[in-house]
Amino acid sequence: MSPYRATALAFEGKAVLFEGPSGVGKSDLALRLISQGATLVSDDYVNLKPIGAKLLASPPKEIAGKLEVRGIGIQDFPFLENIPVALIIALVARAEVPRMPEDVFVEIEGIRLPKFVLHAFDASTPDKIFMLLGENH
Repeated sequence: MSPYRATALAFEGKAVLFEGPSGVGKSDLALRLISQGATLVSDDYVNLKPIGAKLLASPPKEIAGKLEVRGIGIQDFPFLENIPVALIIALVARAEVPRMPEDVFVEIEGIRLPKFVLHAFDASTPDKIFMLLGENH
């Protein structure tokens, strides 16, 4: 199991993986979601382990509890381990977000997961993520 390039957050027992290149807003979005009740799993890289029909997300030991806050530096946060991944969010430039997306699924370690495309810096992005998870905030 090698680290997977993504930031992972936990929402009431469900993990979301945020994918995208450096500078796309993964850590910034993570910070905003943490302020709304999410818990850090891992920033920038996450260990993924299939167990039965679930894919569990945990931080690599060397970065557990660490989140890069641009302009401030690396900060310590509470974190969780072994959280089942519920969905993947690909973070892209605003112009690349489809208005009416089709259902997309990806397979990681033999586990099929839904994948959505969002822009990290839209004010509504945290609300969209809570909607996708079926949570009201």
